[in-house]
Amino acid sequence: MSLHSTAAQLATLASEGGKHGGNHDSLNPYLTGFGALGALLLLLWITTLFNRDR
Repeated sequence: MSLHSTAAQLATLASEGGKHGGNHDSLNPYLTGFGALGALLLLLWITTLFNRDR
């Protein structure tokens, strides 16, 4: 298999879309983004708790 034929097959597979690929219907980007932001803020808060000078 050459690089050109592999690239052509990947481009065809990526352009099909529909039910064969793409994003899953249950993944909401806003929910995912706010969940990641909340997790990072929680980790930042925990880190600052342990990093205080006493």
